[in-house]
Amino acid sequence: MIKVLVADDSALMRLMIKDILESDPEIKVLDTARNGKDVVEKARKLHPDVITLDVNMPEMDGLEALKIIEEENLGRVIMLSSLTKEGAEITLKALELGAFDFIPKPGGSISVNLKDLSEEIIEKVKAAAKSKVSLKERDKTLIASPPRINKESLFQSKEMKAVVIGISTGGPKNIMEVLPYIPSDINAAIFLVQHMPPAFTLQYAKRLNENSKIKVVEAEDGMRVEPGVCYVGKGGYNLLLEGDKRDVRIKLTDYPKHRFMPSADVTMESVLTVFEEDTIGVLMTGMGSDGAEAMVKIRKAGGRTIAESEETAVIFGMPKAAIEKGGAEFVLPNYEIPSKIIELAGLRK
Repeated sequence: MIKVLVADDSALMRLMIKDILESDPEIKVLDTARNGKDVVEKARKLHPDVITLDVNMPEMDGLEALKIIEEENLGRVIMLSSLTKEGAEITLKALELGAFDFIPKPGGSISVNLKDLSEEIIEKVKAAAKSKVSLKERDKTLIASPPRINKESLFQSKEMKAVVIGISTGGPKNIMEVLPYIPSDINAAIFLVQHMPPAFTLQYAKRLNENSKIKVVEAEDGMRVEPGVCYVGKGGYNLLLEGDKRDVRIKLTDYPKHRFMPSADVTMESVLTVFEEDTIGVLMTGMGSDGAEAMVKIRKAGGRTIAESEETAVIFGMPKAAIEKGGAEFVLPNYEIPSKIIELAGLRK
C-alpha cells in the first residue's frame, strides 16, 4: 500500500485529490494538510511514501516546506503548480531542489480538469513511491565531477551533426549534468525534448541558457537550425525539421497526436530524416518508452545512440526501453554523457 499525504490550501482540492488517489486500491491517503507548516509536522508523524504539495500555501509555502522535507527525507514530493509563468519558475526551482515531479494544477472548472488528470496523478504517485531514494540522497552516493574534456584530442568535423535528447521525469535536474558541459563550438545542433506543458518550456529554456555555454532557446516555427544552439521543444507541439542539411528549419505542429507533446519519438524520427547517419540520439530519465523506437531506427541508420544508465536515472523507464530494444550503443551515467556527445559530434573548425 502506497501511503500519501495531500497538502493544499483549498479544502475542495484536498478532497478531490484524495478521492482520485483512493480510487486506486494500491493507494491510501493518510491525511491532508492545509499549509506548509501543517504538512511538515504531519509528515514527521505519519512517514508517508509520497507527498503531493501545492506551491502556494499560507504560513509556509510549498518551496519552504519542500526544503525541509528533502533535508529530513520525509517522503518523495510531487508538486502541484499553476500553468502560469510564475508557476513555471517556482516549479522548476522545486524540481532543482529535489521534488520528484510535478502536476499542472487546472484552472477554470477544477472538477472537470482535475478528473482529466486522474491517470497522471496516480501514475506519478506510484512512480514516486517506487523510487527508493530521494534525488538528494542519490546525489550523495554519486562521486561525479565535471567532465574533463581535452579539446586537442577531439576531431574537427566538417558536417554539422544533430543531437536529439529525449527526457521526462527527473529531467530538469539530470539535464544540468549534461547541457552546461557542452562547449559553444560543438559542431552540432541540439534538440531537447522534455515532457512539459506549454507554459513551462520557455522558462525552462531560459534557465538552461543561463547555465550553459551553448545558446538555449525555445524552438519557434520557421527558426533556422545552427550549430552550437540547443532548441527546446515547445510544450503542446511536436518539434519537426524540414529542408536539408544546408538549410534546416524548425516546424512546430500539433500533429501527429501523441500522449506527450513534444514527443521524443516524433522529433528523433524527424531529425533522422534530415541528418541521417549524422544523428546522435540520447534518451534519459523518464517514465514509459517515448523515444525507444526512434533510438532503434537511429542506430540502424548508422547514427549513434546513448541511453542514461540506471545509476543516475530518476526513473529508468525510457532509457531501459531503448536498451531492451537494442537501441542503445552506449549506456552511461548522466555525468559521462556530455563527453561522449562531444566525442561523437566533434568541434567546428
